[in-house]
Amino acid sequence: MKYLVVGGAGYIGSHMVKHLVNDGHEVVVADIEAPAPDVEWVELDIADAGALDRLFADYHFNAVFHFASFIQVGESVSEPGKYYQNNVAATLTLVEAMVRADIKHLVFSSSAAVYGDPQYVPIDEQHPKTPINPYGRSKWMVEQILEDFDRAYGLKSVCLRYFNAAGADPDGLLGERHEPETHLIPLVLQAASGRREAITVFGHDYDTPDGSCIRDYVHVADLASAHALAVAYLLDGGASAAFNLGNGLGFSVQEVVDTARRVTGRPITVIEASRREGDPARLVADAERAKRVLGWQPRFATLEEIVGHAWRWECKFPWR
Repeated sequence: MKYLVVGGAGYIGSHMVKHLVNDGHEVVVADIEAPAPDVEWVELDIADAGALDRLFADYHFNAVFHFASFIQVGESVSEPGKYYQNNVAATLTLVEAMVRADIKHLVFSSSAAVYGDPQYVPIDEQHPKTPINPYGRSKWMVEQILEDFDRAYGLKSVCLRYFNAAGADPDGLLGERHEPETHLIPLVLQAASGRREAITVFGHDYDTPDGSCIRDYVHVADLASAHALAVAYLLDGGASAAFNLGNGLGFSVQEVVDTARRVTGRPITVIEASRREGDPARLVADAERAKRVLGWQPRFATLEEIVGHAWRWECKFPWR
């Protein structure tokens, strides 16, 4: 197959590209940054309709994977226009170009942020969609746009709602490089490596076994495998659908810190702070639908594996 990976130079997108190439597919990356040097790359902003039309005229893609979005919740609150312009308007430009080019299959990188504050845990796909920030609303808007494009044009899509993407390539070739970094595991590992003086833990008085928040971490390589199964599902005639992706276990912030201390053998200084507004005690996925329909099964479900792979990547800093 020939696939377009939009945002294929980013954290999850780069792991997806590696997975597809290893499976023998032809891959073109559309991004404003260059991916790995051995991958075909088109420097492109998906907000540029003309550039998309030229790209789709030059290549015949069986499907598109869409990873290009802004992801910082706090920034989305202070700069909502940036998120609606990039995450929603640019995605609309992309799917309109797909319709013009008669490309019928899209796998979209969505988020558990579409659910908002949990009304029950674990969260399944039927949970009410009440996002509480512009980032989550932008993802939910796109999901609704895709439903409309299916009805109007027959554009089939799978929306994959990640919980907490984590870890790094098991071969040590890829990993997280966000700037600024906001994800817990790389922040903890930066404290272990000395790139950061300490890690701040927000709240130790939640109704959880150790008092810290519980989150569901899913390995980035397992996310890539889910996307591959999703596109195969679509190409086999599957209907448009949304699936949660998580390990269904949930680990507390304190468990992450303790595991990082064991894996790295390094001291990690923790600064205790008060709760942040809007942080629920537990966010855990019910991913049974993805397992049942797509045949997805996470390979790296333990916190030791997730942290261990991320630590190998952190030890490569500065990455070149």
